[in-house]
This record gives sequence, C-alpha cells and structure tokens, in this order.
Amino acid sequence: MAMWRAAAGHLLGRALGSRAAHTSAGSKKIVGVFYKAGEYAEMNPNFVGCVEGALGIREWLESKGHHYIVTDDKEGLNSELEKHIEDMHVLITTPFHPAYVSAERIKKAKNLELLLTAGIGSDHIDLPAAAAAGLTVAEVTGSNTVSVAEDELMRILILLRNFLPGYQQVVQGEWNVAGIAYRAYDLEGKTVGTVGAGRIGRLLLQRLKPFNCSLLYHDRLKINPELEKEIGAKFEEDLDAMLPKCDVIVINTPLTEKTRGMFNKERIAKMKKGVIIVNNARGAIMDTQAVADACSSGHVAGYGGDVWFPQPAPKDHPWRYMPNHAMTPHISGTTIDAQLRYAAGVKDMLDRYFKGEDFPAQNYIVKEGQLASQYQ
Repeated sequence: MAMWRAAAGHLLGRALGSRAAHTSAGSKKIVGVFYKAGEYAEMNPNFVGCVEGALGIREWLESKGHHYIVTDDKEGLNSELEKHIEDMHVLITTPFHPAYVSAERIKKAKNLELLLTAGIGSDHIDLPAAAAAGLTVAEVTGSNTVSVAEDELMRILILLRNFLPGYQQVVQGEWNVAGIAYRAYDLEGKTVGTVGAGRIGRLLLQRLKPFNCSLLYHDRLKINPELEKEIGAKFEEDLDAMLPKCDVIVINTPLTEKTRGMFNKERIAKMKKGVIIVNNARGAIMDTQAVADACSSGHVAGYGGDVWFPQPAPKDHPWRYMPNHAMTPHISGTTIDAQLRYAAGVKDMLDRYFKGEDFPAQNYIVKEGQLASQYQ
C-alpha cells in the first residue's frame, strides 16, 4: 500500500514473524495504562477511559481466558507497568496519560506483540524500535477527531474574546469591563491558518467557515479540490510565508522527528505580533521556553491547548505561569463520546488480534517493520 514506507533498510532484514500480531494465539497478558478517575469514576457509567473503567473490556477479556492488568503507575523502574513488561503480550495506553515506550522497554518486553493507542497519536512509542522488534503498533484512527476540532474552536474563541480574565473577575468578586474589552476581538474577518490539514485540521476548517474567516492551511498534501473549494480554504506551500498572514494559528500536525521543536524562537518571531496560537497536537512541537517568552513579551497575544511535554506536566512547567494562556490538562480528545469510540475501537482490534485478522488499514502505525507515512 502507498501509505507504507520502509522504516529503514536494516529493519526489513529482521525476523518479524515471531512477534507480529497476526501470529497470536492462546491466553494473553494485556496491560492497560490509563489515568485514574478516583471519586469521578462512579459519576458516569460511560466513563470508560480511566483505570476504573478499563475501557469496559475487562469482563469480555477475562471471559476469554486472558489476564488484564490496568494501572496508572507508569514511570520508573519500580512502577507497576515495569513489573509486567517482561511477560506482557499487549500494551494499551493513551495519549492523555501516556506510557512512554522506549527502546529499552521494548528490548525487555520479550513477549510483547502489540501496542495499542486508545485514541490518536502514537509518538509516546519509539516507533523505529518497535518496527525493528517486529511489533505491531495501531491506534483508533478517527475516534476523537470531532472532539479535538471542537475543542480547538472553543479555545480560539476563548482567547480572542479574552474570556478567562472575565471569568476570573466574576469568581474574585470584581467588575471591570474595560479590563476585558481592551483586548477582546471578533473571529469574523480574521485570518486563521492550520499547520496540518488531516482529519482534525479539515474538520476545524469546516467548522470555521460559518464565522466568515479567511482560511489558510499548510500540509505536505493538498485537500481534495472539491472539499477545498467547499470550505474556501487556500493552500500555503511555504509555512514561513503563511505565518505572518495569520491572526490565529492552529497546530494540527503529528509529532515526528521533523516536527519536534518546529516552532522555536525564530519561527515564532515570523508570526504577526498579537497572534493567537492553539495547539492540541503535541507539546513537543513547540519550544517550551520560546512560547512562554513570546507570551510574556506580548508578541503572542494568547496561547491555548491541552498538550504538554512531558505529561503529566511538572508543577514548575513555564506554561502554567505565562500570561494570557488557555491551557488545560490533556482533555480535548477524551470526552465521554470519544472514550466510547476509542474503547470500541480497541475492543475491535483486540478481537481481530485474537482471531489472527488484520486491523482496518488506517489504524496501523507500524506493521511488519514499516511505519505509516505520517511518521516518516
């Protein structure tokens, strides 16, 4: 298939069959790493994306004779995850509380065959190492695209309308209209550019159309011409030429070695003074200190998103304390609706894995030593 490219020439020479997903049979040890819900676990029966909910598949797995261990303890040699690495067959993790799967961990995992992401984005895995080891890596493509696109639109409006200082005034018993209005703007008539126009980027552009914005996008591939015309979006081949045109910039590109640190001090300086940036993609795409400095200087009028590096973000992370931000924990893609979609997707892939069947083609990130094109 066109979407698959060799990860590297030396990977193809490895003996892959012994750890490929399609060879699985018998009882399996499956480890899930999710965030802990605590008191909130009982408040919604559809809250399945947490440790307590365990994707709603525990009874199903155990009825088939499989061993299912779920934890939120994922860091360090003494973590619960580390205790099971050597003999687990499947690891399920999530971008919202990622288990970082390094080359060292993959080397220890002698029985590991399958790495599943409950959601979208598998950059928490050392993908070349997974390919070299003959592992299958897959995610639930499309499961939370609507959730993330809606969240991006919300953050654009929150930042443009200077909503958060107004909310804080109310909570603190204050009333100062001027303190909000002096930097509040309409979305209509603004130029919005998305860096990346895949599933989420396209949905965002479609949702922005009714606001009568000028819409730009930069990507390695152009949108279908009919959809591009319908949305009214203009393709920008040169990213650095697009940036100064934009009042709002939204990051919608995956984290790869090429995009890591993509927005550094020099690139941020090319943006229009007073720009709004929204990033629900991955925190490591940004130079952390450069973003904080640009917000402090006023060159960036507002920065919003839900992605950090690392995650969970340390208490001294500079984005917690920079001015004019709309940051939250990583929540955009883990709405209840999204949880139900990615839980169903994980169950479907596990069922196919047990039966020795292929997954939906778009779900593969690593298959038979090859990486999906977006991670090249």
